[in-house]
Amino acid sequence: MLNSFEIKNITGLSEQEVKRRQEQEGFNELQSANKRSFLTIAFEVAREPMFLLLIASGIIYLLLGDKEEALMLLSFVFVIIGITIYQERKTEHALEALRDLSSPRALVIRDREQKRIAGREVVRGDIIILAEGDRVPADAVLLWCVNLSADESLLTGESVPVRKMTGDGKEEKMERPGGDDLPYVFSGTLITQGQGVARVLSIAMNTEMGRIGRALQTLDADKTLLQRDIKKLVMNLALIGLSLCIIVVVIYGVTRGNWLNGFLAGITLAMATLPEEFPVVLTIFLALGAWRMSQKKVLTRRMPAIESLGSATVLCVDKTGTLTVNRMTVKKLFSRDRFYDLRTNVDEALPESFHELAEYSILASQKDPFDPMEKAFMQIGHQYLMDTEHLHDEWALVYEYPLSREMLALSHVWKSTHTQDYIIAAKGAPEAIAELCHFSDRQMKDLMEKIQIMAGDGLRILGVAKACFKHSDLPDEQHDFDFEFLGLAGLEAPIRPTVPAAIKECYEAGIRVIMITGDYPGTAQNIGRQIGLKSIDDMITGPELNAMKDEELKEHIRTVNIFARVVPEQKLRIVQALKAVKEVVAMTGDGVNDAPALKAADIGIAMGGRGTDVARESSALVILDDDFSSIVQAVRMGRRIFDNIKKAMAYILGIHVPIAGMSLIPVLFKMPLVLLPVHIVFLELIIDPVCSVVFEAEPEEKDVMKRMPRDPREPLFSRQTIGLSLLQGFSVLQIVLGVYFISLLRGQGELEARALTFTTLIIANLGLIMINRSWSQLFVSTLNMKNKAMTWIMAGTLFFLGLVLYVPLLRELFRFAVLHPVDIIICIGAGIVSILWFEFFKVWKRKRT
Repeated sequence: MLNSFEIKNITGLSEQEVKRRQEQEGFNELQSANKRSFLTIAFEVAREPMFLLLIASGIIYLLLGDKEEALMLLSFVFVIIGITIYQERKTEHALEALRDLSSPRALVIRDREQKRIAGREVVRGDIIILAEGDRVPADAVLLWCVNLSADESLLTGESVPVRKMTGDGKEEKMERPGGDDLPYVFSGTLITQGQGVARVLSIAMNTEMGRIGRALQTLDADKTLLQRDIKKLVMNLALIGLSLCIIVVVIYGVTRGNWLNGFLAGITLAMATLPEEFPVVLTIFLALGAWRMSQKKVLTRRMPAIESLGSATVLCVDKTGTLTVNRMTVKKLFSRDRFYDLRTNVDEALPESFHELAEYSILASQKDPFDPMEKAFMQIGHQYLMDTEHLHDEWALVYEYPLSREMLALSHVWKSTHTQDYIIAAKGAPEAIAELCHFSDRQMKDLMEKIQIMAGDGLRILGVAKACFKHSDLPDEQHDFDFEFLGLAGLEAPIRPTVPAAIKECYEAGIRVIMITGDYPGTAQNIGRQIGLKSIDDMITGPELNAMKDEELKEHIRTVNIFARVVPEQKLRIVQALKAVKEVVAMTGDGVNDAPALKAADIGIAMGGRGTDVARESSALVILDDDFSSIVQAVRMGRRIFDNIKKAMAYILGIHVPIAGMSLIPVLFKMPLVLLPVHIVFLELIIDPVCSVVFEAEPEEKDVMKRMPRDPREPLFSRQTIGLSLLQGFSVLQIVLGVYFISLLRGQGELEARALTFTTLIIANLGLIMINRSWSQLFVSTLNMKNKAMTWIMAGTLFFLGLVLYVPLLRELFRFAVLHPVDIIICIGAGIVSILWFEFFKVWKRKRT
């Protein structure tokens, strides 16, 4: 393939030189306009409603002459800014890590080894290997290429791919893109055909892409359905809070004649009702959830995929490299009407009648192969042909006829040292090889019988042929050679050991698995049987799929779990048929032709190891290790993330009920105010960290993969969820309000009543946190510190509560009185009772239902 240009002769840069150039010139990435600085985040925080309400409260306290209270509120302002900036930066770092993973990859040669790296790690002078479907990582000059074309529409606006040619190796400066027969490839452009090797001349902002100012694909937090629903909910609650705020200000001012304190009471209520945590928590959960998934070898390129994962009802997967290990061995040969099983004759010499088949399968492969099948053929040569005349290291490769969509076979043209004739070796799909050999119908029928025998053993089958050509000018097409059929080679890829258990887990989770493969039906059934796929006898082949009408396909698609002899273009039709019968489809793919199906699927999943950049860019998820079990782990993680979002939202909605109630009720009944802005701020300092840390880190439910997929139309806040959250809140409000009334009736005074009520509310708040987590892990995980975040927050909250109750300065700022230990015990008991009351009601209702 490489003629006189051999990959094994390329040394490439050393790792030390790469490191030096990265230090001098930086990474191969464009400046991101979306990256926010510390000051930008701080300015955005300063515009938040909660921040503005705190400032307004501080100003009112200054007008009232209460400097200590004003300073306390302003200090809390800076604490909230710090917490928010920390959360925002954590989210930014998670997204930056995902951008690094989602940047175009590059296959480079360094220290004589081929390595696949992130595109941002490419340096000037790197040798890169390009193939169909690759996104070019940097501006480079071609050292060698065959049939290479590139889509440069990103730079030129011309949609027609341009043809490339090999340079003379002396080019040191890039020319402008556009036009055929240039030896340059440009960063961000797409290889549409052929293969090539190039040397990088420019990276990052020095590329044509950088000069034009166009940004590469970045990972942004798309506005999801959840985000839109929550934004609408926040707006509605904010309007309600604003209305109540105005009502409270008017009632307080009219009935008590103190308008400044009325404004203070109104601001307190507004702070209590404003659920500004909703959008913050959702953004953090999705970003950190995507980051956690990346640690499981699953890259999230589009945030809506996290929502969709829990709804997936069908998982369509490729066989090769996903269900099987991307490593192959030759197991069976057929030549001259005879089969030979290498599995049962491991220690025996290969019969002479099969030598020519092995010889030409090697000649039709790369000398230094990367493809697993070609590596398997090379292994046959090393094992069986080392001392024979059938290995030809001294022969020169003259030309290659590449595999194409029209002809699923390739041919290598060699120049022998013993003759002036050209020797041609071809390998590919058996039907394509039979076509090259001009088989008759009878010959084709006999061949298909042999193919079915080998396919029944679960083997991937390739045909091999040879030809001799005496003329000096090679023909344009492989068809013009007079090929002689040599035989069939059956290769086997071992099943990944984790796949059967993962398939079983899918079925338990209500997810149907469909295998799509280009292999023969017998091979597909054999693999399906090994991995535990259901209904393997019912299948559809590619030709049958073409012959079916859409309505007929819709009927069959409900039960068929195997599609064999399918070409990538047919995947799109399978996806459309599944979606037509209301399935939520996750589809895997790795090639250029898989892109339409990946984009059409509800969840497109690209293979990160062997997948093309086009497939990656069309997908919502990228499986970095190409392992099917990682897809199942992604579903598990997606369900966990959605569950935790629901828990956090239920907690937020529930805790705002008693806070708002204790801000409103005393005003309506002309009673002393219980909650002041400083108390709301203290509660906010609990709510935000709890939601972003405790609930996000919450482990999965035990039945997370034992329940049916979630209905995608199911809203986050169903009537049941809202009802339970409000019931939680009102349960707490009843007890807290009872503690407040009883303390006033006992004549304990405003300060002591406030201290008792606030302490009860804090204890009940911690209880709400726990009951919105998994009951099965509730106390055990807290006591044995399995969830360290929960333990630290509970300990820190109680410690700070003790400080404000017993440190004179803080107690005065919070307007508390010293509580007797017996009162503390009463508060703890009341807080627990409020939670147990709700749980009793919930259990009673469940039993009644």
